[in-house]
Parts: sequence; C-alpha cells; structure tokens
Amino acid sequence: MWKRALDRAGVSERRLRRDYTEQRRQVRRYRTAEYAAARLLLPAALLPHVVAAVAFMHDTDDRIDRGAPQERAAALAEWDALVRKAFDEGDSGLPALRCLVHTAAQHPDVRAYVDEFLQGCEREVAWRSIADDEELEEYVREYCLPALMLTACLLAPADASARAAFVDGCHRLIRAMQRIDFLEDLPEDVRAGRPGIPADAVVRHGADLSRPGAGLGRLVEEQADRAATDLAAAGPLADVVDPAYRPFFRALVGVQHLRLNAVRRAGASLATRSSGPPAPAAAALLLRETAARARQAVRTSSDASRPYPKPANS
Repeated sequence: MWKRALDRAGVSERRLRRDYTEQRRQVRRYRTAEYAAARLLLPAALLPHVVAAVAFMHDTDDRIDRGAPQERAAALAEWDALVRKAFDEGDSGLPALRCLVHTAAQHPDVRAYVDEFLQGCEREVAWRSIADDEELEEYVREYCLPALMLTACLLAPADASARAAFVDGCHRLIRAMQRIDFLEDLPEDVRAGRPGIPADAVVRHGADLSRPGAGLGRLVEEQADRAATDLAAAGPLADVVDPAYRPFFRALVGVQHLRLNAVRRAGASLATRSSGPPAPAAAALLLRETAARARQAVRTSSDASRPYPKPANS
C-alpha cells in the first residue's frame, strides 16, 4: 500500500522514497489516530503529501516549543532560515525539508501556507496568556489556521466560491479544535505558565485553573458551548469538497465532537487530569467512514463501467 502511494504521489527517486518513509514512521508514531484516518480515508496519491505536511508541522513545533521565549524565538529564526534555504535550493540536508519541498512542487499552494505558518509561529513562541476571545481569534487566524491549511489545502476545491466556503469552514473547525485543545491540556498548560483559556473568561467565572470547583465547571461549559457552535458551522465542510474526501472530513469533524463530549463529561476535573476521545468510539467512527468510502468506490466504479445509452435513430 505505501509503495503504491509513493508511486501515485510521484515520488520516484530512491532517496526521496526513503525520506517519505521515514516521515511516515514518525507521523504514525506521534499522530497515530490522524495517520490512521488519512491512511484509510484519503486517496493513496495524497497520503505521502499529507504525511510530509504533518511531519513538517511536528518538526517545527518540536524545535520552537522548548526553553525561554528568547530561546524559542532564536530556534524559530534558525528553522525559518533552513526552510527558506531548502526552497531556494530545491534540496536540503534534512529529510523532512526534502519531502516538504517535493510536496510543494507537486502542490504549489503548500508553499504559501508554509510562509504563513512560519510567520504565525512568531505569535506562538511569544504568547504567555490569551486575554480574551478577540486575542484567541488572532492566534487562530495567524497561527492555527495556516497550520491546518498546510494539509487542508491538498484537499481544497478548485472552484473559487467553494474554496472560500472551504477555508471559512476550516477556520471554524480549527477554532473549535483549539478551544478543545486548551481544555484538554489544562493541567499541563497551567504547569507551564501558559494557559490558553481566555483570561477574561477565567475572571468572569471566578475559576481557579489549578483545582476543581464550581467556577471552573462553569468556565469549561462556556468554552465547550463556543467550540460546539464552531463545530456545527464547520459540519458542511464535507459538502464542498470532492466526494473522495468527504469520509475523511466527516471523520475529522466527528472526532472533534467526541473530544468535546469528553471535555464536557470531565468538567472541573480537567484541572487535575487531561481528557481525550474514547478510543472505542473513535475506532467505530473510523470504521463507519471506511465502510462508507468503500461503498462510494463501488458506486463510482459501477457508474464508470455503465455503457452510455445509444443515441436514438434519427
């Protein structure tokens, strides 16, 4: 399957095939669920390019996520220079960047989002807290959305109006995902001194982020409600993409609903423990969409093999 995917993705050079295979191993290790969804629900020709984009995002995050703000900013500047050098020269000493450059050559939209993402990383390395929903929106627009679009642009519709609806849906989806992330990771973020829940909401509910309590329970419910509103608005994403991509987007949005439900159940206990979607429910969702994709493939094959009706005699 993987060799066929490399063939269909236009990855023919031996060293490059090894590079993509190494990125696949890494993505499969630290993004197991996401890799499984892409592996089962996306066309083989796109899988290596999705892997390259996700691996690049992870590599970037790993490089800029350690140390004091000055150290993180220095790491970002160094990485930014390496990425730009790779694109300028069409090659790199780093396998992740060789794959990224090749993917961007096959899918030119990726390059623009690489630039936006790296620019947004400046906000990521600098922030210590988020004041309110307006500042959260800036964070999502400048950093989170370009990060998502590195992969989502590979699935975007070509039609201009459909593409605009697609990007808007992606914006709403990633805003919901980021709110859920900040709730799921609350204990870790508080220990790191970087809670992502808007500070004005914390004050409004009188919540103590470090311990369970009624205020924190109200805060979690409010943030979950706002994420739910965005998820509902992102639901039609599957209606604007190519039919081949619809099972993937339904699964992606469905998993966020599972995450959101888990957050609601955890409530104020999120102060002391992280949260996540129940594995059996996520697996069942993935299996349903895999079956739907198989049925769609059968219908498409049947339609393609059906003979055209003979024209009537004149």
